[in-house]
Amino acid sequence: MSIAARLSRGLAAGLAGLTVSGMALASGGEGPSVAGIPVDFILFAFTLLGVALFHNQTLKVGLVGLTTISLYKIVFTGFHTGEGMAGLVGHFAHEWVTLANLFLLLMGFALLARHFEKTRIPVVLPRYLPGDWKGGFVLLAMVFVISSFLDNIAAALIGGAMAHSLFRAKVHIGYLAAIVAASNAGGSGSVVGDTTTTMMWIAGISPLAVVEAFAGAAVALVIFGIPAARAQHRYSPILHHVHEHTRVDLPRVGIVVLILAAAVAANVVINLHFSEHANRFPFLGVAVWAAILLTMAIRRPDWEVLPDTFMGTLFLLSLVSCASMMPVEKLPAASWSSAFGLGFVSAVFDNIPLTALALKQGGYDWGFLAYAVGFGGSMLWFGSSAGVALSSMYPEAKSVGKWLRHGWFVPLAYVAGFAVMLLTLGWHPDLKTAVATVAR
Repeated sequence: MSIAARLSRGLAAGLAGLTVSGMALASGGEGPSVAGIPVDFILFAFTLLGVALFHNQTLKVGLVGLTTISLYKIVFTGFHTGEGMAGLVGHFAHEWVTLANLFLLLMGFALLARHFEKTRIPVVLPRYLPGDWKGGFVLLAMVFVISSFLDNIAAALIGGAMAHSLFRAKVHIGYLAAIVAASNAGGSGSVVGDTTTTMMWIAGISPLAVVEAFAGAAVALVIFGIPAARAQHRYSPILHHVHEHTRVDLPRVGIVVLILAAAVAANVVINLHFSEHANRFPFLGVAVWAAILLTMAIRRPDWEVLPDTFMGTLFLLSLVSCASMMPVEKLPAASWSSAFGLGFVSAVFDNIPLTALALKQGGYDWGFLAYAVGFGGSMLWFGSSAGVALSSMYPEAKSVGKWLRHGWFVPLAYVAGFAVMLLTLGWHPDLKTAVATVAR
């Protein structure tokens, strides 16, 4: 048996043991707790810790965590929708539209990202870069912009591929950290740029409420981008005259625009005219897939990416499902300081379940939350899906010590961007969403 498999079994045993020990610590109708912390949260924390430690076993850890938490709640606490198995079924009957939308969007956006890659725009863009360190900074800005309308994972991989060509395959670790930071920062202010912001969109939060994250993200880009570009220029200067004769595939550009327009249009129409039906059917995900299928005759989608995307999506859905079961009424009240802290937590734990918890709790200023959980994961290579994906292209980045030593400017940029948002925009919590969440 491999070490990873043993560790995974050990985690499962630990979760099960903690569940049993919780029975001995039960306190009246409040449910079991350890040192005043509900066992639900402890099980969830162990699951996230397993994800952080076992990068090659994330799906297994996620499913073990979901199974353990479900069994624990069936036996000990029940759900908001009832007790036992009936409560579990009722819970997922309530959550199925959110999960279905997220599944369809993540699968669809994977095809969208491949369409964008094949437009050859990422290959053509480097023609217009300056020759010194400013070229490296402009490349980071391009990744930032690309991530605002594509998934941040795709933006990071596109940036990594461009850097590989432009810098003769010699890419500084600090610059790799900056590529991840640029992709996460650019996605933080757009509901189609990051899974966390897409989750907010699905939950009914206006895209305009998230846009303010760009204020902090833009400041952060300057703070981490300049030292990263200078370090890269010293390490390996930019190579000019790359792909001079490549042309853009305009039909694919049209497909990308159509898919994005379908997602935006569906959301606008639903919110304006059918908001009372939004929780009954995954309209948003279906609209994206309708656009994908309608454009098949123009350009064939890369169906080959779906098996791997399916496994990754299943993992994310398992974490979102775990988060949906948490007793968020026992969490500390939402505040700017808690949002700020979540940014550092997301550097260690996956930001998807953290976002799900915050959405269920409510009461946040969603622009601040989007910036914190979106950009905060850039501080470590495994803190975001973009970092994990880019490190598969550059294995030398899989070092916490090197990432922190050479990417020191990313935490600094996070703090500075958050401070600028707080001082210029101010904290304006969405109390309406909090009331609605509690009411459900």
